[in-house]
Amino acid sequence: MQEQDYYEILGVSRSASDAEIKKAYRKLAMKHHPDRNANDKESEDKFKEVQKAYAILSDAQKRAAYDQYGHAGVDPSMGGGAGFGGGFGAFGDVFEDIFENIFTGGGRQQHQSRGQRGADLQFNAQITLEEAARGKEIEIKVPRHTNCGTCEGSGAKKGSKPTQCETCNGIGQVRIQQGFFSIQQTCPSCHGEGQVISDPCLDCQGQGRVRETKTLTVKIPAGVDNGDRVRLSGEGEAGIHGGPTGDLYVQIAVKSHDIFERADNALHCEVPISFVTAALGGTIEVPTLEGRVSLKIPAETQTGKSFRLRGKGIKSVRSHAVGDLICKVSVETPVKLTADQKKLLQKLDESLGKGKHSPRTTSWFDGVKKFFEDMKF
Repeated sequence: MQEQDYYEILGVSRSASDAEIKKAYRKLAMKHHPDRNANDKESEDKFKEVQKAYAILSDAQKRAAYDQYGHAGVDPSMGGGAGFGGGFGAFGDVFEDIFENIFTGGGRQQHQSRGQRGADLQFNAQITLEEAARGKEIEIKVPRHTNCGTCEGSGAKKGSKPTQCETCNGIGQVRIQQGFFSIQQTCPSCHGEGQVISDPCLDCQGQGRVRETKTLTVKIPAGVDNGDRVRLSGEGEAGIHGGPTGDLYVQIAVKSHDIFERADNALHCEVPISFVTAALGGTIEVPTLEGRVSLKIPAETQTGKSFRLRGKGIKSVRSHAVGDLICKVSVETPVKLTADQKKLLQKLDESLGKGKHSPRTTSWFDGVKKFFEDMKF
């Protein structure tokens, strides 16, 4: 009976690279491994074939002999996978690669420096719209960890120092071998530090850091808006065992305003005007963040009309551009009228008549009339 071609067993071409052969073998070995296919004779036989093929093709000399002479050029005893009880070396190597990728993120890693960067902190600061527009200095109190002054962040008692971990020899990781499984994990003695403190500092209990509340002055730049952050470099948590300090981020929240609403660098406000001012025109005073200004209302102004006051908004925090103030007028209906005032309004209404004095009303009613006419069948 003619033996199946080793390249066909692994499903690769004769020009396949070593990496492609290894990848194909890994996939098939995982698929047909006896532990995943209990009491499956077909999978067991396939697994043996895959092992035998990989043992030949993964060895440069054996592969060269096989390519030149075929099965006759390869001694079966050198296959490394013909017998199920032996030849797990190649398969174990593949599993070691797999688990090393899982537990170390790929590749063989060396222990990193013992010092670790401190965490970044966030402080929420609430300010008014006026403060956001003009900028302000505020004082905040931030609870955080800082380097222990006694041991200067080392965690060891003054006069002593950390020593190399004997379990992992300073690597911070240990390798556990179980059959052909090789798992790398954090050293249980030093918890990945690579060093141990036999005589810890009494003030920080060997942590190298102590808790404190620090008062900081923060300069809020003019033009900040909701969600903006001010970064204070090096004012976060102290690093662990001499690592660099983290940063502090001050998160800005601007309180809602009674008059203005902000949209980017523009301000919006609603300005009530009287019926007479809307009809005859006039000049009114409107508020801005810099004080009062005059706004000219032209005659026959309709409610909802907007007027733009350029440069009366908020300066951008990222440039010198200043937004505008948008004033939307709302014609106010008079209330609590006296009898004489009601009679005057009735006379005014009679004198106005219909048509030319109410163009919007006339066009609206014309549209309603056409709508109902179109509905007739």
